[in-house]
Amino acid sequence: MKFLYINGRVKLCGLFPAAPLSRAFPPPTNGTDVTRKAALIAAALLSTLMTPPAYAQAAPAAPPATASGPVREAQRPNFLVIVADDLGWSDLGSFGGEIATPNLDALANSGVRFTGFHTAPTCSPTRSMLLSGVDNHEAGIGTMIETRPPSLADRPGYEGYLNDRVASIAELLQQGGYRTLMSGKWHLGLTPDRSPAARGFEHSYALLHGLGNHFGADQNAAWRKAKANPLYRQDGKLVRFPVGRYSADYFADQMIGFLEDGAHDQRPFFAYLTFSTPHWPMQAPAETIAKYKGRYDGGYEVLRAERLERQKKLGLAALDQQPHPLDGVKPWSSLTPDEKAIEARKMEVYAAMVDRMDQNVGRVIAQLKRTGQYDNTVIIFLSDNGPEGNEIDAPSQVRDVPGGAKKLGIDNRLQNIGNATSYVGYGAGWAQANSSPSWLVKGYPTEGGTRVTAFAVGKDVVGNRIARGYLSVTDIAPTLLDLAGLTQPATFKGHAILPFEGHSLVPVLAEKAAEVRAPGEPVGTELFYRRALRKGDWKAVYLPKSRSVYPRDGVGEGKWQLFKIATDPAESQDLAQSHAGKLAELVADWDRYAAQKGVALPEAAPAKAKQP
Repeated sequence: MKFLYINGRVKLCGLFPAAPLSRAFPPPTNGTDVTRKAALIAAALLSTLMTPPAYAQAAPAAPPATASGPVREAQRPNFLVIVADDLGWSDLGSFGGEIATPNLDALANSGVRFTGFHTAPTCSPTRSMLLSGVDNHEAGIGTMIETRPPSLADRPGYEGYLNDRVASIAELLQQGGYRTLMSGKWHLGLTPDRSPAARGFEHSYALLHGLGNHFGADQNAAWRKAKANPLYRQDGKLVRFPVGRYSADYFADQMIGFLEDGAHDQRPFFAYLTFSTPHWPMQAPAETIAKYKGRYDGGYEVLRAERLERQKKLGLAALDQQPHPLDGVKPWSSLTPDEKAIEARKMEVYAAMVDRMDQNVGRVIAQLKRTGQYDNTVIIFLSDNGPEGNEIDAPSQVRDVPGGAKKLGIDNRLQNIGNATSYVGYGAGWAQANSSPSWLVKGYPTEGGTRVTAFAVGKDVVGNRIARGYLSVTDIAPTLLDLAGLTQPATFKGHAILPFEGHSLVPVLAEKAAEVRAPGEPVGTELFYRRALRKGDWKAVYLPKSRSVYPRDGVGEGKWQLFKIATDPAESQDLAQSHAGKLAELVADWDRYAAQKGVALPEAAPAKAKQP
């Protein structure tokens, strides 16, 4: 594939018209010239210029996001980005699962499935990266607001909402002539000025918090008193979720309504559909749960083996791939009959949540086909992180309060699990079965926490294949802007914004490249002081040593480990000692990443005075 630099844009010869770069700033002159940028731009620029791919070199500064040429509106693609919440790597049938997901499977199998797509370890950091195209520590979610210590409240990058150092992809596409629609989980700010309506979405229906009861049964006085009730906004105004409706059904209803209302609008659309399923609490309509009765009685070790075998048959895993050993999981055979019944029921409900989400994706796709918009739409689907492995039995606000769960009306008896008054997660065993063959789950920078189900399908996407290169959630924003024929501006609403760190995936979608990063480009990650650095085929991981038992308070050895992901995707063989030089190289890269992004780390404990 050839790339030409023409009038400040990169052109893929013989494939697309001149495609705008995802960075808009002057090209280097005698080194990196960032003197015209504010200090916040300089730090990000130095990072992105370390080892850029050949086709992602610096371009002249761009005007506000506008069409890069005389492109007719009808030729510009629509975008539908669908985000699942805590979905396991192998939950979909097209990724090795047994759950009924025919609608997502049809999309995935006809498109391009990604086996190396990575996110942040948890929800809100990923969403900030998806919408901004930059690292979560710069976009405002350096850590989750729910766990942010007071000492970080005033630290830049830890605001707890999508900050003004970035322009969201919705804002840029709206400015560039797109109709922008959002329905589902937001998790990037609670106040009106930080809601979807304030960040570029023309129409929105948003669950503002990180989770909510899937039937709306957490909006009464008891839940409000415990400060465990979620908030919803429609076009910026606070509203109530209709009690009794199911979240996936209602979020799809809203998106379909937005699409119908704009059926005669000549502008292309960007639709952002963000389900809160299958995030805990495990709840689903009874008729959908019934489909899975008895399916998981064999336990999580059996499920893990079955799924890995299907992954191998689908070409998603090597034929000799072995799963990473389970962490913090009781063998299924050691559970009592009552314990097995409860655990199996949790997984039945979880499967129903995934099933119901798939049904609603099918409804949205049917709407696009009815209105003739499907063929001109690019669809990207992903999970926001790996599966949740924590043991959940009540909201965090009352978890340690005697009688707290009872006051909220929570009933976790076997016969009630899955109903609106139950409140459970499905635990470490099922989560690690669903992330197999990877190591660990949500919350960790390991592959099990950050390598997620993802695929693309639609206009200009070469389908019926698998792409295996390393990709990042930060690549979505520059990809959409590129496909829209727009260029990222250097400023937005009168202030400088950070240039994209992600890269356009257009070469991957067009089957002209397997990945968009050069082998020497480092990509850092940090959350909850857990760290990782990916560089080509290599990955360094640091998990702080924990005094508590996995999964709630963590697992880790308190030292850097090294894995060669190309041959060991399960991160089972630590090569830190045999490749000490490579580890030192990656750790130094991570230190630079942390300094450039403003990553907060725990202060070193003071040295103890020597005894006389």
